[in-house]
Amino acid sequence: MTVKYEIHGDDLQFVRFLLNQGESLVAEAGALLFMDSTLEMETIFGDGSNANQGAGLMGKLMGAGKRAIMGESLFMTLFTQSSYAEGEIAFAAPYPGKIIPLSLADYQGTILCQKDAFLCAEKGTSLEIAFNRKIGVGLFGGEGFIMQKLQGSGMTFLHAGGAIYKRELNASETLKVDTGCLVALTGSVHYDIEMVSSMKTALFGGEGLFFATLTGPGIVWLQSLPFSRLADRIMTSSRRAGHSGKGEGSMLDALGGLGNLLDGK
Repeated sequence: MTVKYEIHGDDLQFVRFLLNQGESLVAEAGALLFMDSTLEMETIFGDGSNANQGAGLMGKLMGAGKRAIMGESLFMTLFTQSSYAEGEIAFAAPYPGKIIPLSLADYQGTILCQKDAFLCAEKGTSLEIAFNRKIGVGLFGGEGFIMQKLQGSGMTFLHAGGAIYKRELNASETLKVDTGCLVALTGSVHYDIEMVSSMKTALFGGEGLFFATLTGPGIVWLQSLPFSRLADRIMTSSRRAGHSGKGEGSMLDALGGLGNLLDGK
């Protein structure tokens, strides 16, 4: 049974749930906005999936280890409604953007997403590691060698920066994407990296050296403002504001631009 939910807000969103007795949600540590006193909260190792919960201590440690490799917290929080009445609970997005609700059952039970996109999900959703097999994708793909694989049949909720664009690709249809703007994709989409063909464009176009190439069939979700890009702009503005000498600022800005080019930003 799918949980009842409603997404509130525009650019600073939160998702509110109404849980019946026995229904549970698992969420990233620190994502809670509020909850009724009838809900029980428990800190757990790993992802809280049924497989890990039934595998004893070793299974839980393996689940926690996978999250550590992905750069996430070792712990997640499990929320369960204990009363006969409906219980209300809400989780907030960590930065400006949109919350994306997905029913895994609609996508053959599997979605691949960037490491920090997961917000919360119905209990039973498994968070596994998805390694990028190609060295080019790992080094220059914007998400490193590791992405998250969400598996299950229930609802899961992702978060990404800015506006969200969902694109369905036909068989053999290819979309070129800025490497940091990819949020999620279905398992049938082929993901690779392509270098910008023109050196002049690479050096002076401001789009970096590499594109992510996504080839269908399948569905991809893109974000208009990756958090890394937002943080980079804030740091650049702060650095410029702190410079007293025009010459010094110009030199540091030039060096910073060179670093961004090599980074693929």
